[in-house]
Amino acid sequence: MRISFCQALLTGAILLNLLILYFVSRAQQQMMEKRRTQGKGLKKISYSVSGLGAEGGPVARSITGGNKLGGLMGSMRSPRLTVLLREFEDFENYVSDSARSFLHQRPEVPFLVVADTLPYPPLTLPENARLMVLTPSPEQPPQMHHPEFYVQTEFVLLVSDGVELEHGKHLERLIRELEGEGGGPVRLVAAPVLTRAAVQCLHLQVSLKNWTATYSLGALGSSGSVCTALHGDAVVLIRTEDLFNLSIPLARPLLSSLFIQTALRGWKVKLLEGPLFSASHRPLFTSAHNQWKADSRIKEASKQLMQSFGLKHLIWPDGRDQWFGCSKETQRCFGTVHDDTPEYLYLDRWTPPCCLRALRETTKYVINILESSGVRYWLEGGSLLGAARYQDIIPWDYDVDLGIYLEDVPNCEYLKSLDSGSLVDANGYVWERAVEGDFYRVQYSETNHLHVDLWPFYPRNGVMTKDTWTEHKQDVEFPEHFLQPLVPMLFAGITAYGPNNHRAFLELKFGEGVIENPQYPNPAKKRLDRSRL
Repeated sequence: MRISFCQALLTGAILLNLLILYFVSRAQQQMMEKRRTQGKGLKKISYSVSGLGAEGGPVARSITGGNKLGGLMGSMRSPRLTVLLREFEDFENYVSDSARSFLHQRPEVPFLVVADTLPYPPLTLPENARLMVLTPSPEQPPQMHHPEFYVQTEFVLLVSDGVELEHGKHLERLIRELEGEGGGPVRLVAAPVLTRAAVQCLHLQVSLKNWTATYSLGALGSSGSVCTALHGDAVVLIRTEDLFNLSIPLARPLLSSLFIQTALRGWKVKLLEGPLFSASHRPLFTSAHNQWKADSRIKEASKQLMQSFGLKHLIWPDGRDQWFGCSKETQRCFGTVHDDTPEYLYLDRWTPPCCLRALRETTKYVINILESSGVRYWLEGGSLLGAARYQDIIPWDYDVDLGIYLEDVPNCEYLKSLDSGSLVDANGYVWERAVEGDFYRVQYSETNHLHVDLWPFYPRNGVMTKDTWTEHKQDVEFPEHFLQPLVPMLFAGITAYGPNNHRAFLELKFGEGVIENPQYPNPAKKRLDRSRL
């Protein structure tokens, strides 16, 4: 086969491009290796000195500061911390003022501004301040979007928009305080910013198993307040190694993200009475519209943060609850359940609290309608077990089961007409005949399918039976005398009705000792570790 001139020319061009790409790639690799080597050298030097560069004298910078390595080696005094500003809004901010304030007092200290995307309008930063964008760009190497590559100092000082440094010695004081803790549980040191509201020291407990973070007022330590979280305007000093060992070190809102992660690790923060940092730009926003925009963005960032951390419920010191997810307008927090084992059990978590709340609301609503309609009902299966054990829904359960008398179904307007399809009532609950068999289901909403199942039984020769059976071992016939009479039981915050001898009823269905020996529904798939109860 003959090769034309055009084909030969095209082949040559391709080979030339491949050769150029090879040499460019080699050059980039050599450059990155050189930078890493220099960075390690800088780090060793900065860790060996005991203080910050003297104000007004000859100073040295790390790579992020922009000075030459020779100047650093000559002075042998490198900055021990990097100032990192993360919290600001691009539509109105005082980032430049903050950078100038710190660099005026400590020109040798690297000042790094971190943004999710390139700010617009563009920031105007002083010469020695640097902007870093977290969002990757296809034309740049990955390290360009990782802040740990920019920070070559031993410590990081986290500041928010508009914070100003009045005295350079404040930075030295923060470092001394953190070093004085000797690597104990106090892994962060904070100082308040002079604003109208004082900074509060809080105690934070995070239970990932229960998807919940609980805040309470913190206790005072011997030399300042020692706690696990802060509320208010403060700067925070942390070791660089500790910061970048967190799973999401710079997620927004920054302090909320930081303290959730450090609390899970058992770390504490020490809040000093001083040194104080100033903030002449307070409030930050000059118009109500910009304040609304900022509040909306923080609210959305908080929602995304809670979703990424798997937290559904925040409890604040004043007892106020804040929920994330599981409303009537959102889908439930987990998908279709397989093998009686919801997906959250495989994550070593229990039912999200917002789901439990929705189940309690639905249960109370359904029981009220059944009672007012004259439909006899009783707690069934795992719901009865929850009432006997916790007076509530089992913490890892995902629905509620009620037995009803089949002959009472015509008494309820919502149930008697379900042969023709589903019904959405005036409160948004969905009543339907279940597709899995001859029973009824009441869903929290058309979007959120958390539900209460209604199982219609009828007596036959003194035994309660039904027409649809499941593969659950507890789904069996039982003597009617357990229902004569029905007795009140506390369940999910209300008084419901259950069998008159619930222990015998449950042991008939689940086996002896079931109340005292909790276990997941399908231990073959996922077994409960009782030592962690």
